[in-house]
Order: sequence, then C-alpha cells, then structure tokens
Amino acid sequence: MNVFNQIKKHSPLPRKAIIDMESYSAPLENRRDLLRLDFNENTLGPSEKVYNAIKNIKLNEISIYPEYNSLKKFLSKNYHESRKFDPEEIGIFNGADAAINAIFNSFGDRDEIFLTTNPTFGYYSPCSEIQGMNKITCTYEGENFLFPIKRFEDNIIKHRPKLIFICNPNNPTGTVLSAQEIIKFANLNKKSLIVVDELYEKFNGDSLLPVIDFEEIKNIVIIQSLSKTAGLAGLRIGFAFGNKSIIQYINKVTGPYDVNSFAVTAALAALNDKTYIDNYVSEVKKARVFIKKKFQSTRIRKHFGGGNYFLIWPNKNPKVLTEQMREKGILIREMNNKKDIENSIRVSIGTKQQMSFFWNIYKELDLDD
Repeated sequence: MNVFNQIKKHSPLPRKAIIDMESYSAPLENRRDLLRLDFNENTLGPSEKVYNAIKNIKLNEISIYPEYNSLKKFLSKNYHESRKFDPEEIGIFNGADAAINAIFNSFGDRDEIFLTTNPTFGYYSPCSEIQGMNKITCTYEGENFLFPIKRFEDNIIKHRPKLIFICNPNNPTGTVLSAQEIIKFANLNKKSLIVVDELYEKFNGDSLLPVIDFEEIKNIVIIQSLSKTAGLAGLRIGFAFGNKSIIQYINKVTGPYDVNSFAVTAALAALNDKTYIDNYVSEVKKARVFIKKKFQSTRIRKHFGGGNYFLIWPNKNPKVLTEQMREKGILIREMNNKKDIENSIRVSIGTKQQMSFFWNIYKELDLDD
C-alpha cells in the first residue's frame, strides 16, 4: 500500500460526489507582466477613479465589516440606463463564480436534472456534481456553433430540469441567443430555474435586463460582473438579478460578509465611471474587427462570436504554440479539454495595439513556416 492510500485509509473522506468530481482549472500562477489573452480579462485594468477610491480607503473602514446598502441602492437606480430595479431583486457576490455556486447550493437537488450546452463555461459542471445532479448537455450546431434551440426545448419539456444554465454570449463559442428565445424557454416550465450568465453581453450580446419583469417571470436569474469590462477581476465582485424571493433563497447559502469593502468601494467607483467602461468595450470591438480581418486572409479555421474572444485551429500543435507564445510574452489558452472544439485555442481580445502585437507573433510562429 502506497503512502497516499495509507493516508486515505486513516483520514476523513469527503462526500462521494467530491471524490468523483473533476475540478475546474482556474488561471495559472505567474501570469503578470505578460499580455493576458487567456482568460478574457480586461487587458488594461480599471479606471483611475477606481485606483484613487481604493487608495483613499481609511484605516477605520478596514477594521469594520463591509456594508452593502449604498452599492445596492446605486445598482437599483443606475446599473441599467433604461430601467430601475428593486434593491431586493439584486444579489451581491464574491465574483460571478460565487453567485453560480450559491445558485447550485440553494436550488440543486440530488438526482435532479441540470441542463446546459456544450461546450460552455467549465465551472457549471463541478457545481452540479457537488449537488449530485444529473447533467444533460446540448451540443452547439455546425461550424458556426448555433444554439440548439429545438433540442433545448425538447429537453425542457421531457425532463423538466431543476436548473438550466445558459452562457450568453457563450464562453468559449461566442454564441448569442436572443432574450426572447430565453423567455420562451422560461415559459415552457415555470418550475425550471434558468440562469443566464451575461458576463460577456457588453461585447455584443442580447441582455435580458432591459426587457424582463421579475414579478412576471420569476424563474430567470441573470448574472453579470465587473471583471471583463471594468477590470475588477482581482477584487471579485459580481451581481445576480432576479425575483425577490429567488434572490432571498440564494442569499441564504452565502456568508454574511463574503464581499469585502475594497470590492464594494471599487465597484461604486467603476460604475461611476461609465465612460471608461464604454470606451474599453468600444476599443475591444474595434480590435475584434481588426483581428478578424487578419484571420480572414488565412486558411486557418477560426470562429468569431459575441464575446471578447475567438477560437482558432492552428497549424501547429496547440500545446506547442501556446508554450511558444508564452515565451514571446503572450498568454493564450488551449481548449483541449473542451468536447467538440478539440485542437482549438481561445484567444481573448484586448486593444487594437495589443492584438497587433499578438498577430505579428502568431504569424511568425504559425503562418510563416
């Protein structure tokens, strides 16, 4: 018996679901001082207003527990330009990941059905496995990764899933589903909770926030964050919008002070600098047009969708190319663990200047041989 098995024999074991589950692979260490085109982060960082707000936090503000009412009030009145929210329709979380985990903790039952698409954000699956749920996935259709609407509808009607997750635009395919199609799904079974992950909707999505009435449609929750647009990934703050009772249930399984004071201060400062966010999103969209044109001049298989990222199937082995790009100062991400997009690489889109740098290095390594 090896040492591990000896330890295993004489130490406490977690639930079987934990032993059997596959962990989500989070970003690697040592990513600073490189051009980060691997995890879809804001590539410039937050606005000066955010930096100054954090610098001005007083010592006595650090020594007391965080308060959330000022942020909730601001979100309810100012988060979306075309509508207001009741503060009780908003949940504040330690990043979008924490919101996802909390939803599974509060609504995910053992042996109930969890429905989603494939490929999609990898964190949904381990969260469903922890709860002992049975997962059903619908594969995106064709080389353009169209949303499998008919099969999704059939699964909702047949299996009546407890939880449904739709990443919109989808990560990593960039597939965009219209808000009206999602509302149709919600009406097929009012007992299914549909969670719409809208982390990338600013980069050409179709957000539900302007059109949904949470009193009328109680079985939809929308998740957004400030990681991709405002550059707050390192501070971890995300939001969930939904019916008051649904948000109340989700909040029951979170800690009382999961979101720290620095994140609250930074979020308020970022949201008060909407011009900075709008300018960054606009720059990414321009850079997407630029890099898409570059790839259109090649025979490389590529796919551009609604997010701040795209897929390529390079000439070289993806692992080799990824390592060579890192040596040149650029991080990109292999999709070798993603069913139906094997041998591809996902590349995040930064500014036009950054994508020009990426293109010159990529061309040298994968096209000029």
